[in-house]
Amino acid sequence: MFTVTPMSQRIELKPGETYKGSITVVNPDNAESDFTYKAEISSYGVVGEGYNVDFLTSTEHTQITKWITIENPTGVVKPNESVKINFSIKVPETAPAGGQYAAILISSADDGTSSDGLAVKNIFEMASLIYAGVDGETDRKGEILENNVPGYVTAVPIQVSAKVTNEGKVHEIAKVALEVKSVFSSKAIYPTEGESGIIEEVIMPDTTRAMSRNIEGISPLGIYNVTQTVTYMGNVLTTQKLVVACPIWFLVLVVLTVSAIIFSIVKSIKKHRSKKEVF
Repeated sequence: MFTVTPMSQRIELKPGETYKGSITVVNPDNAESDFTYKAEISSYGVVGEGYNVDFLTSTEHTQITKWITIENPTGVVKPNESVKINFSIKVPETAPAGGQYAAILISSADDGTSSDGLAVKNIFEMASLIYAGVDGETDRKGEILENNVPGYVTAVPIQVSAKVTNEGKVHEIAKVALEVKSVFSSKAIYPTEGESGIIEEVIMPDTTRAMSRNIEGISPLGIYNVTQTVTYMGNVLTTQKLVVACPIWFLVLVVLTVSAIIFSIVKSIKKHRSKKEVF
């Protein structure tokens, strides 16, 4: 399976200027044949708070698709080799300030033939996303709506979440930092050594984005100090909680054990009273 790099790039554009860029298509060393590619430009947008990808809808933020020209839209990549696909963006003098978004779609240009002689179209497709900001004055407005850490979970992994909104006309970056420690130890469970614990997400104009992350590698029975900090458009919101992880079977076991102890105590008291009444 071929790969494309980078998967996304952020570009600053100025009206009247031409930007030149590239992406790289790689045919892995375990490939059994040459890869004949086709590169196409499509609009790029998102739908819903889960950010489902939309490569079909044209909006005021996808005008850039008309400005992009691919220099080598078709070609062949041999196994264990790569090809650079060059493109240029000619920005009109009248380009509106704000965000512009497109995708360079890479797919196989080959038609195959099945064992029964029928033509088969190879539909493998990957995208390299372009997040462009056109220079000029534009609206920038957004806020952090939610920063959620649960207080109790019955199963791992623990899931934390956040939600932000962008009411402006250009994309913004939300940073979400996470730290997890056991209450019985000062050593961090997450992030581990060599990790930052911070993820960055692009927030598209006129959208609300819900983000979530699973805390992996923890015991299903424990108490953890979880801190999540959302930084977005100059605002910072931190949520810190003690999270109790306790599976249902353990709760049932505790309830049964406590009930058995109480039953035993009550039975003992009744037996002791009965002895007193006899004497």
